[in-house]
Amino acid sequence: MTIDKDFFAQMEARIPKGEVRTRFAPSPTGYMHVGNLRTALYTYLIARHLGGKFLLRIEDTDQERLVEGATDIIYNTLRQCGLNWDEGPDLGGPVGPYIQTERRDLYGKYAELLIERGGAYRCFCTKERLEELHKDNPTAKYDGLCATLTQAEIDEKLAAGIPYVIRQKIPREGTTTFVDATFGEITVPNDTLDDNVLIKSDGLPTYNFANVIDDHLMGITHVVRGSEYLSSSPKYNLLYEAFGWDIPTYVHCSPVMRDAQHKMSKRHGDPSYEDLIAQGYLCEAVVNYVALLGWSPGGEQEIFSLDDLVKIFDLKGISKSPAVFDIVKLKWMNAEYIKAMSPEAFYAVAEPYLKQAITNPAIDLKAVAALVQPRCEVLTDLAERVDFLDALPDYDVQMYVHKKSKTTLENSLHSLQTALPVLEALETWNNSAIFEALAGLAAAQEVKNSVMLWPVRVAVSGKMSTPGGATELCELLGKEESLNRIRKGIELLSK
Repeated sequence: MTIDKDFFAQMEARIPKGEVRTRFAPSPTGYMHVGNLRTALYTYLIARHLGGKFLLRIEDTDQERLVEGATDIIYNTLRQCGLNWDEGPDLGGPVGPYIQTERRDLYGKYAELLIERGGAYRCFCTKERLEELHKDNPTAKYDGLCATLTQAEIDEKLAAGIPYVIRQKIPREGTTTFVDATFGEITVPNDTLDDNVLIKSDGLPTYNFANVIDDHLMGITHVVRGSEYLSSSPKYNLLYEAFGWDIPTYVHCSPVMRDAQHKMSKRHGDPSYEDLIAQGYLCEAVVNYVALLGWSPGGEQEIFSLDDLVKIFDLKGISKSPAVFDIVKLKWMNAEYIKAMSPEAFYAVAEPYLKQAITNPAIDLKAVAALVQPRCEVLTDLAERVDFLDALPDYDVQMYVHKKSKTTLENSLHSLQTALPVLEALETWNNSAIFEALAGLAAAQEVKNSVMLWPVRVAVSGKMSTPGGATELCELLGKEESLNRIRKGIELLSK
């Protein structure tokens, strides 16, 4: 075939030079798992920290695995996390298109160029021959038979219309060395590498080939990916070298693990980004936590905004060791983010959850939000923690027995019976006035405040754990409802 040198020159001329360029290149095959989000985040941080461009490319050549709506999940997740791209399918850019299937005409041309440069060859082997090769050893490498065909033999097969694939031509001797920002210099013997297929018989590229072509033509300077791709890196290097192209900086990240032995997996119930948000975690907390899964900024600080991460991100902080996803640590971090929110911002995110649990219009939801904010770990906890404000649940009177508060069934009944008339007589119904009245009553009876406050707390909530103390809850419930619940408590304890 004739090589159109002008075409390749024009493609080279389009490539932006003199700037850092990174890309997140997901396949739209489902949800955005935590490892994917971490790759996107590190890719974004490298570009922003070094004043470069962050690209989004959709790699959809594996049509059989595509999931409807998955591309929208990618867009929405990145935008929610603040990982805004500079070039991509929706924005365009100087090196588009940014969807792999829209670039399919490119790959065959570059495969032909690679053949001319000695880095690839046509393979006419039948499916039956390949099956025979792998019959005794499923992992056996291709034996390179078609790499030895003469030009006359190739021309004859082409003229006969025999289908073929294009394979990478790996040197039979020597070694290939590549450098990774995380794992350092790695050398592999060439005889351990396979002559992988670059272009399939249907003309579509394999992932590895399309990846290299697209990264070069988009001017990508840093490639972030999982450490499972370390074994493919020598083959990538050989492709770059065969084309005479600059090799990007490789940044391989160790896997995110569910525990010491198992990688995170949706099949095993491990959460995706969307799952975490649905479980009541804040996007900012998830991004902060994911950044620290396998990367350390040094020092003791753990809470970082996205802008903070942009300023301090350094490839040297990426660890070779796998990172274990610790939901307890994420929950702690989420609680810290919630505490730091303004009351207005917290109410905005908490309101839907509060409305699920509280339908009584007399309850001030903003006051409830202010009460629970310092004690909230995840937003989905809210409904269960405040539902008693809507309706008093059935509860076991044994809740009145509390060792630390020194309460028993007997003294709890006495406390409620003596508290009721005092509270009925209160003209001002707020936290301070209620506390002053009950504390005064406890002092008059020469008992600890808790002997009075714990029974009132149980009576008005029907729960062992509440987002506020007895007097705070009474203020929220209002005088009439609080007194009715205390009367109910007296009734239960009198049986």
